[in-house]
Formats: sequence, C-alpha cells, structure tokens
Amino acid sequence: MLPLIKTLRPKQWIKNLFVAVPLMFGQKLTDPTSLLITAGAVALFCLVSGSVYVLNDLVDLEKDRAHPKKCKRPLPSGELSEKTARTFVIVAVPVALALGYFLDPLYAAILAGYFVNNLAYSFKVKNLPYVDVLSIALGFILRVLAGAAALNINPSLWVVATTGLLAMFLGFGKRAHELSAPPEQAEKQRAVLARYNAGLTRALLYALGVASVSVYLAYTMSAHVAQLFTPAAAGKLPYTTVLALIAIPRFIQLAVTRPDAESPTEEMLRDPLFMGSFVVWLVLLAAILYGWL
Repeated sequence: MLPLIKTLRPKQWIKNLFVAVPLMFGQKLTDPTSLLITAGAVALFCLVSGSVYVLNDLVDLEKDRAHPKKCKRPLPSGELSEKTARTFVIVAVPVALALGYFLDPLYAAILAGYFVNNLAYSFKVKNLPYVDVLSIALGFILRVLAGAAALNINPSLWVVATTGLLAMFLGFGKRAHELSAPPEQAEKQRAVLARYNAGLTRALLYALGVASVSVYLAYTMSAHVAQLFTPAAAGKLPYTTVLALIAIPRFIQLAVTRPDAESPTEEMLRDPLFMGSFVVWLVLLAAILYGWL
C-alpha cells in the first residue's frame, strides 16, 4: 500500500488547491456547505491527479529506470508492480468521475477533460516543446473552472488569466531547471529537452514571472474587484502583490541555481522564504476579502 501511496505523489496534491480558488474569491470560505463541496472537489482531483502520476510512471518506466533519482521510485525500482498500478488507474478514474457527477455534472465534465488532457500529455504532448508546458497550464485552469462549477460560480476571467500565466511560469521554471543539467543527462531523462532552447526558456520564465505579477496587480485594481468587493477590501487588495514580488523571484532563483534538486516545485515546498510568503499572502488575502482586517 505504501509504494502505491508514494506513486500517487501526495506532496504534489498541493496543486489541487487551485480547485479552491473560487471558494476564496467567491467569498464562500465561511459557508460550511461550500467548504464541504470544495473539499470533495479537491479530493476527487487528488484521486485523478494521483492516477495521472501512476500512469505517467507506467509510460516513462524505462526512462525513469535510467534516471539517477527517479529510478528509486516504487515502479521503476520494482517495489510496486505494473499490474497493481494499472489496476488502480482503471478503477480509480471511473469512480472519481462517477462521484464527480453526483457533485455536479459540469464539474465531472471538467474533471474528465483534465484527465483527457493528461492522457494527451502522457502519450503525445509531452514530446512537443513548449506545447507541453501549455498542456500543464491548461490543467491548472481546469482546476479553477472545476472549483467554480462545483460551487455554481461564474469564474472571473482575471482569475483564470492569472492562473494560466502562473502555471506557465511554474512549468517553464521546471524546464529551465532541467536544462541546467548536462545536455546528455537532461535529454536522457526527458527527450523533449533536446528540442528546447535554454536561453529562450529562461527568457520565457522571466517574462511570465513579470506577466503573472502584472496581471494579478491589474486584477486587484480592476473595476471587477471594485464591483465585487467592499470599498475597504478593494482598496487593500493591491497590497497583497508585495508577497508575489517575493515569491516569484524566489522561485526563479530555486529553478536556475539548484541543478542538483529533483524539481524546483519540490524545492519551493521546502523553502521557508517561498512558503512563508505564500502563507502570509493567503492569510492576508482572506483577512482582506472577508473583512477581518
């Protein structure tokens, strides 16, 4: 059981908190029913996204066996059998979709779209340079749309745009990190890296970092925010951008200066500065939107 749980990548489930973005910005954080619905929506995404990690490990089995660190994962090492992994995916995904339908049919459709997008990524898109990161970003956007569907909220285009930019930023950060390894090692662990340009990838990383902060700042100062929230909240919201100005450069630093790390996203979860700024941003955002500050 433990090898299977490890393959589901519980540490990566933090990404599924994007499903809860509409809960926060829809001002339903204090509503018990909305909290329960969102918790269920996040849990089902964890089940499906975990199944996707299992599927990816099955697809990349031979490449992972050649990787100095990934070879220690349960599937490449033989700790988890291929049959058990396949059976889990075959059972878990339909069950998650069925439960999602009872939660909300549109939510279930988006959850299915998320899984299909990941299937396309695993079997084709991951071999297309730059397009592979767009597919990853689409997964984050679908998380936000699913959370909105579960709560019957019309998602803000501002929030969707910021989510997409941030997801592309994180994706190109991971590619920039991988390209910092010696070319022969990088290409061995991810074939598509042979078709990436390291300079262009870093330029995209920096540009998307600036764009993510800029669009978020524009959102906090937009007419949409002025109409949606109280004047006091709308006036304070732009100050939360300061935390983004700490977290974004820190992630860039983690991505380009730590080539020995397995992943910059793994590093950011262990980094006190990044996680500290994120937690403070989250608390400050909630305090402002809900009138606690």
